[in-house]
Amino acid sequence: MSKTASRESFAALALGAMGVVYGDIGTSPLYTMKEVFSPATGIPLDATHLIGAVSVIFWGLMLVVTLKYVLLILRADNRGEGGIMALTALAAEAAGSTRRRRTALLLAGVLGAALFYGDSVITPAISVLSAVEGLEVATPALKAYVIPISVAVLIGLFAVQRHGTAVVGKLFGPVIVVWFAVLAFFGFLEIVRQPAILAALNPLNGLAFLHARGWQVFAAVGAIVLAFTGAEALYADMGHFGKKPIQLAWTGLVLPALAINYMGQGALLMRDPSALENPFYRLFPQSWLIPAVVLATLATVIASQAVISGAYSMTRQAIQLGLLPRMRVQFTSAKEAGQIYMPEVNWLLLVAVLLAVLGFGSSSALASAYGIAVTVTMLITTGLTFFVVRHAWRYPLPVALAATGVFLALDALLVVSCALKFLQGGWFPLVLGAALFTVMATWRRGRELLIETMRRDDPELLPFIHALNEDRTHRVPRTAVYAVANPDTVPQALMHNLKHNQVLHERNLILTVVFHEVPWIPFEQRVQVTPLAPGFWRVQVNYGFINTPDIPKALELCRAQGVPVNLFETSYFLSREIVVPTRNAGMAHWREALFAVMSRNAGSVADFFRLPHNCVIELGTRVQI
Repeated sequence: MSKTASRESFAALALGAMGVVYGDIGTSPLYTMKEVFSPATGIPLDATHLIGAVSVIFWGLMLVVTLKYVLLILRADNRGEGGIMALTALAAEAAGSTRRRRTALLLAGVLGAALFYGDSVITPAISVLSAVEGLEVATPALKAYVIPISVAVLIGLFAVQRHGTAVVGKLFGPVIVVWFAVLAFFGFLEIVRQPAILAALNPLNGLAFLHARGWQVFAAVGAIVLAFTGAEALYADMGHFGKKPIQLAWTGLVLPALAINYMGQGALLMRDPSALENPFYRLFPQSWLIPAVVLATLATVIASQAVISGAYSMTRQAIQLGLLPRMRVQFTSAKEAGQIYMPEVNWLLLVAVLLAVLGFGSSSALASAYGIAVTVTMLITTGLTFFVVRHAWRYPLPVALAATGVFLALDALLVVSCALKFLQGGWFPLVLGAALFTVMATWRRGRELLIETMRRDDPELLPFIHALNEDRTHRVPRTAVYAVANPDTVPQALMHNLKHNQVLHERNLILTVVFHEVPWIPFEQRVQVTPLAPGFWRVQVNYGFINTPDIPKALELCRAQGVPVNLFETSYFLSREIVVPTRNAGMAHWREALFAVMSRNAGSVADFFRLPHNCVIELGTRVQI
């Protein structure tokens, strides 16, 4: 590739990152300043406090986003992939020297992933509501239409998800570039009118502001944290765009535009305190208000789209790591494997988002619910990063503590500050996260119990197949693939096939699919074949949690290892376990009942592994756990 083409590709990635990565944090100016000086925080609206609050926002962006995420955490990639699931796998692999520590790290990562879904509900609700509320500034007569319009926008957004984001995605980057340019331009105009706000660049003014608040500092920080929400997206989307384009987009446009706009809002409030009703939209002349509302709505839709797509990706990773039951995955692009649509996730998210909009009713009310789930996730991310710095990068303990200690303290301050808003709405994302954590933990433990039961109750594989060869059971000239969770015991489908059909295939593959705690497994490591007996092979197919499972394509790799597989003469035998809850030791009875419900309603194995439907035979068996 030529240098010119390489530069063009890099610029395209940076432009794409602008839309997908920075949509969430880029729409924070819509509501942050209004909430910082709301009556709930008790911060006086005067020049000293305005300069101090803007200084805290600016230096918070420098510390939390630039230093922590852009410079430190973006280095902690798991084979090029980012996000809390990838970080959890990396930390557990590097630091999981004992089973207890590995389990603790995995549970922390699962908790962070569960809380991510709370953010996936709040972000579309608060972003779209805050954008449409600009209509109230244009004319108070439109106030009654804010919620209906917001609901319509959100329903439309979720309804088009099944068509994919390839076409709309091409517009994301340019629209967000225009958005940030507008943020900077109108913020700059106010700074010119009130240049005293530039004193916010002095970090001492921010420290003085925090010190002067005393115990009320937590209420102030609980509002200021709204400026940092969306920082996790920098790391989560690293696999799509790469580290360098994300860093370039932040330092080259996003950070300057955000800083200028926050200072512009501060300058406006110094000049006209009455603008506090909506300081963002009051930056614009009256004739610009409607275009500004349209642009803001587009920006918030883009921010919401990024979170929704992230929820799909997170769910697919969780499924492949054994944390959630199988769900239907539709691929919306023939070129990009990462562009997927998950109907169940989509409609559950829509219901939760609409409940948030109708239940809270305004962006100010939602601001109380926003932040706590995000900050806990940020704290978990920093904690996991410590283990990566210490054990994966092998830095001395003092260096690892120095690299992450300050950020852990900052994250803890943010968590405590947001926790004060628990009764005002902070409970909402926490309840969602706790419910999802329970579901994930129950599914993982239930699968462990299921496999243990099958290992205990089913006969061992090797003696069984050797006995079959001695009995000279009638064989038919085809290939049978038996998909199993435990490769050491006889597949239930094989026993049913012998019992009811009294035949055995000439070639029998005992297939096990293993999802590893790494993003990608290369093709040369994808398939492992072990001969067991004449006509029998054990086949292990390996995937990372980003790989797309495709069993027929994987079986083609078996030919190079001496297994004569003809896909046109292959039948796939699947065992579907019907789980029966008991009151024996294992899990609480209600958790076993929950696992049984999830197991019954799990998506099709054939669809998940892309098996040809006309070649699949599914046989059920009852299993007590």
